[in-house]
Amino acid sequence: MEIINVVVAGSSGKMGRSLIRLISADANVRLAAALDHPSSPALGQDSGASCGQPNGVMISGDIEGALNGADVLIDFTRPEGTMEHMKHCITSGVNMVVGTTGFSQDQKSMIEKASEKIAIVMAPNMSVGVNVVLGLLKIGARALNEGYDIEVVESHHRNKVDAPSGTALKMGEVVAESLGWDLNECAIFSREGNTGVRPDSKIGFSTIRGGDIVGEHTVMFAGEGERVEISHKATDRANFSAGAIRATKFLKGKSSGLYDMSDVLGLS
Repeated sequence: MEIINVVVAGSSGKMGRSLIRLISADANVRLAAALDHPSSPALGQDSGASCGQPNGVMISGDIEGALNGADVLIDFTRPEGTMEHMKHCITSGVNMVVGTTGFSQDQKSMIEKASEKIAIVMAPNMSVGVNVVLGLLKIGARALNEGYDIEVVESHHRNKVDAPSGTALKMGEVVAESLGWDLNECAIFSREGNTGVRPDSKIGFSTIRGGDIVGEHTVMFAGEGERVEISHKATDRANFSAGAIRATKFLKGKSSGLYDMSDVLGLS
């Protein structure tokens, strides 16, 4: 396989460091550049040093220089950063793997439009396990389509800024679509005070933030006399990074299109 030249955005963060560590161990991908915000104190540092694996690739805030000769940019930053990076990727003809969450509907539409010019894999969760769970949720929702209340509970570290998580929302979307519902109409995101009896045909979301929780998601189908729970618990960011690298390889030879992890894993 021809070596794929990869740029990692947010390279000084936890996900960035995890990606750089796995890239260094994969003979089919090469770290072409390590990108960070122009105001980051990590600029000029060796991108592998914090992992105990100096690689000679210095962290830079120059996106145009970073994309020169690159094949794919992997982005797990924030929506505003991803949108800015996307503009440069379109100009440079560089494909993208996007694991950022918290996009507005307008931003999602812009990403879809961008995919007419470059190839993009975008998923709220790159974990192989999570994407298997999404497939199980389709089966579960279709079978438990009567007499069950549906709740989505997610937990993340204290520094996560968006809620519910993109993965929780994706799980809700999968369940809603399987039942023929519109998540925008059936989702309940907050409860407080005298809420009354739980209504039917709704999907509730609960959010926990604390400590260093990497990511935990449970979808509960609560019926009379039984409860079915489909869960995924991440204990290390390496599983997200491994999925992102699989997505990077999937993009090889593609010039345009919007894909998700089900396409990458052959689950579509």
